[in-house]
Amino acid sequence: IERISGQQYLSIEIDRQAIARYGLNVSDIHDIIEIAIGGKRATDIFEGERRFAAAVRLPEEFRSNVQEIRQLLVSAPDGVQVPLQSVAKIEVTDGPAQISREMAKRRVVVMINVKDRDLGGFVAELQSATESKVKLPEGYYFEWGGQFQNMERAMGHLKIIVPITIAAIFFLLFLLFNSVRYATLIITVLPFASIGGIIGLFVTGEYLSVPASVGFIALWGMAVLNGVVLVSYIRTLRESGMSLRNAVVRGATQRFRPVMMTATIAMLGLVPFLFSTGPGSEVQRPLAVVVIGGLITSTLLTLVMVPTLYRWFDDRKPEPRDMSV
Repeated sequence: IERISGQQYLSIEIDRQAIARYGLNVSDIHDIIEIAIGGKRATDIFEGERRFAAAVRLPEEFRSNVQEIRQLLVSAPDGVQVPLQSVAKIEVTDGPAQISREMAKRRVVVMINVKDRDLGGFVAELQSATESKVKLPEGYYFEWGGQFQNMERAMGHLKIIVPITIAAIFFLLFLLFNSVRYATLIITVLPFASIGGIIGLFVTGEYLSVPASVGFIALWGMAVLNGVVLVSYIRTLRESGMSLRNAVVRGATQRFRPVMMTATIAMLGLVPFLFSTGPGSEVQRPLAVVVIGGLITSTLLTLVMVPTLYRWFDDRKPEPRDMSV
């Protein structure tokens, strides 16, 4: 917690009734205190072309001595010298060590380092606990910042980016195949990829964070690429006159190696991130876990489910005769 107490202050509280009896006012007392403790500019000293301000105040040994300050004399209008302690209450009190402000409002910072916990989940529990157990005085409130605030801002951006990404992928697939059917077929690989990413996070104990969300976006791009490779080849076989069943079987078998090689190379490239422990590992590891886990499931399910679903999405009706020998 930010240190806000423990600093000693000299408190001088003017007795208005006492100064009225001596014919003094508050400004007279303020002037004496300002000159004695803070110092007041009296004149300027010139040394060649340089000018220095000369201030008048008590020496250090007097300024730091409460008893000496109490004995300061204040001149009344009738010429009477009145000790400062006769017209003011002077004492040493404890006060704030520092006063911090943000947006013109005073604040106190409480810092927490979260370890082995999901930052978002931890803050959610903490917010619930403070709302139910902590009663703040009038005008006080909690504001959650730091890495949590950055995470919330990033997640808010991702809520916009992710739908736009999926829509952009669908649009590009539509331009590639000129068919809503085939674009929809390839988009179905996204859930297959997401399943693996979620399982990877669960098995490794990682949490859904901003790096993990970015990993899902990268994973979807790789999964769609594998789907495009497979569907394009099957469609080419169909356009050459091959029957639906034979085209699906041959497409799955002929494109097995390219799809597996693409996924394997991508996973091997992320293995160092998966086992990293140095600075930046908190960003690298969730991203690698999501991509590797998602590629495992999406690759296997793409080779099985996409050819199966292709039989439903095929738009070449009626089915041509099998031209293979």
